[in-house]
Amino acid sequence: MPKPVNVRVTTMDAELEFAVQPSTTGKQLFDQVVKTIGLREIWYFGLQCMDSKGYLTWLKLDKKVSSQDVKKENPLQFKFRAKFFPEDVTDELIQDITQKLFFMQVKDGILSDEIYCPPETAVLLASYSVQAKFGDFSKEVHRPGYLTSDRLLPQRVLDQHKLSRDQWEERIQVWHEEHRGMLKEDAMLEYLKIAQDLEMYGVNYFDIKNKKGTQLWLGVDALGLNIYEKEDKLTPKIGFPWSEIRNISFNDKKFSIKPIDKKAPDFVFYSPRLRINKRILQLCMGNHELYMRRRKPDTIEVQQMKAQAREEKQHKQMESIITQFLTLSSLQALTSELSQARDDTKKTPNDLLHTENMRAGRDKYKTLRQIRQGNTKQRIDEFEAL
Repeated sequence: MPKPVNVRVTTMDAELEFAVQPSTTGKQLFDQVVKTIGLREIWYFGLQCMDSKGYLTWLKLDKKVSSQDVKKENPLQFKFRAKFFPEDVTDELIQDITQKLFFMQVKDGILSDEIYCPPETAVLLASYSVQAKFGDFSKEVHRPGYLTSDRLLPQRVLDQHKLSRDQWEERIQVWHEEHRGMLKEDAMLEYLKIAQDLEMYGVNYFDIKNKKGTQLWLGVDALGLNIYEKEDKLTPKIGFPWSEIRNISFNDKKFSIKPIDKKAPDFVFYSPRLRINKRILQLCMGNHELYMRRRKPDTIEVQQMKAQAREEKQHKQMESIITQFLTLSSLQALTSELSQARDDTKKTPNDLLHTENMRAGRDKYKTLRQIRQGNTKQRIDEFEAL
């Protein structure tokens, strides 16, 4: 009898251990995980692991776990993570567990500064994560220091302001009080609604070069492919929506994308390693498939899930009616308040880029519209000229 393989899968809030057979495929392991945690919106997620060379990769579902290049450990280590992101969290994330997993992963990305978040937005997001954890603020229960053990703001934001821990808590508490009556699940969704407007949210960045050899970033996300200059991950320069892309392939380090527009040449770039091209291809195919699927009527399964979620929501809302809505004015109030305590000498390059974008009236969606102007050929020519 073949010896079972020990496997540990870490989700955002749990650790699962399995003993799987050497013949077990990635799909069988993945199915075991989603069944254990009760997740039905499985299409966003994957199992992430470290390969033998120390690179992060995704487990292939159609191959045996034991035959894949996974760092040799006992147990084998995997992280259950969102691999693809929705275009709009409000319309697409149905189950509470799906929202919770996204909330925890995005929060982790913001706190580690993997996703740039300006200070005023970071404070507002912190207040939603506090509501999601503690529920309504209560003076009797939430004594001074109630947030001491919680990591709520990126270290960069703490470093840039001359505020003590108590002063930060006071500011977050003010906004926490504003969320009275908001269900914990709704606080997570509000968090995600704000976070999805951050420029780096949901983008996978890859080192690439064009034919001229200019070092650039390729950003792959739910809406398409974007090209960024090396020193600016916030503001894409050229964009190609999935609807314009017909075929994607690579040969060694050369990556080719065939546009639907027959008059346009292939969009060609080069990556430093073959394994990176494999990852880019996987992400492109998965995102493209979800993009097309969103534009078709919902499957019966999704219709049923949405109906069930609506029923559950109605029950909850009868118990608790949300009365507070925070708007842009919240961010404006926070911006002016924090600016008095800010140490401008500690601004990072991303802070400066964000300030410049704000000054120019640019936001994520205006930029996307702008970088998709002109036909595909014009944009490919622009890319070659960078």
